[in-house]
Amino acid sequence: MTIPRQFPRLAAALLLSLAACNAQPEDSSQSSTTADLLASNTWSSAGSMNIRRSGADATLLPSGDVLVTGGRTTNPPTYTSATEIYYPATNSWSPDAPLAQAREFTTATLLPSGKVLVTGGLSISGGVTNRFSSVEVYDPATRSWSSAAPMANARSLHTATLLSSGKVLVAGGNGSPSYLASAELYDPATNSWSPAGTMINARARHTATLLSSGKVLVAAGFDQASAYSASAELYDPATNSWSPAGTMVRPRIAHDATLLPSGKVLVTGGFYGVSSTPVYVSIAEVYEPAINTWYSVAPMPTGRASHTATLLSSGKVLVAGGNNASAYLSSAVMYEPATNSWTAVASLPAARAGHTATLLSSGQVLVSGGYQSASAMLSSSVLYTP
Repeated sequence: MTIPRQFPRLAAALLLSLAACNAQPEDSSQSSTTADLLASNTWSSAGSMNIRRSGADATLLPSGDVLVTGGRTTNPPTYTSATEIYYPATNSWSPDAPLAQAREFTTATLLPSGKVLVTGGLSISGGVTNRFSSVEVYDPATRSWSSAAPMANARSLHTATLLSSGKVLVAGGNGSPSYLASAELYDPATNSWSPAGTMINARARHTATLLSSGKVLVAAGFDQASAYSASAELYDPATNSWSPAGTMVRPRIAHDATLLPSGKVLVTGGFYGVSSTPVYVSIAEVYEPAINTWYSVAPMPTGRASHTATLLSSGKVLVAGGNNASAYLSSAVMYEPATNSWTAVASLPAARAGHTATLLSSGQVLVSGGYQSASAMLSSSVLYTP
């Protein structure tokens, strides 16, 4: 879980907005301020990554820069070990040291030390799917990668959550050859893994959210019976055990989960159903930890999956892009928890799904990569100014 900085780099954000955004009409009745000069509800170019990629990870570093790792570059898939860094101050991308292993569907977790832990993932070679137990650590100080102790299980489409203790909980995923209920803890202090109990349900492509209590909520995904799951469960670090967390309103995968300032968790989008006729979910729902219950909130205007959902400094949630049964989406919508309502905001310049979204120190959101069709991967990136 990445905690955004509260004090924006106004100078950098101002330069980017003035250079890339359309000028807004001036209100002569108001004095000019920095806030006035920042064009709100706009998307602007953030340059292009050095390679096209989807299924990558993006991590906000302590410096305020963004590290992007791994993913696929073509379809049929070609996997990449390439990494690169986005520099907000110059609105530019630069290649960085590569991973030792090309991989997609990994996790990337910012550790308390400022280093980044990358776990698992997969690649396909000669029609054979290879899933990895290997782990790598990126050190921003030396701009280099090193091997860390491997996980007990090879896995992809899993989750990794930084706990209050500084340890990292890795849960579920697609293993070899089945879905996993196993979970394990990584301790950066000792570079070692230990068991973290067994989930009630094996699952992959789920979400995991660190709650205010320090517990971790795992929700939905694809389960052992090759079915779309509506189940949820809680990991308690104090007891190293799992317990039920109610049943969701809708089963789903390729959804997103966002911790709201209230301590509740908002889940948006995803899909379920048979592969030939998937149902794309517009129903949004909230998990309330105090009563261990799920309930529906206002639905999104459009069902979507493989989108991103980003908590903004205002406490609102920006949902951008994704796809549904008929199209790849450029539309974006904003959820306002105080009024339980959705509002359409400026559309992305280009439709995309499977991209990353990162809240920057400036309060802007960096969206990068993704795909526009099964074969069209993207290198372009854009910035949203709330």
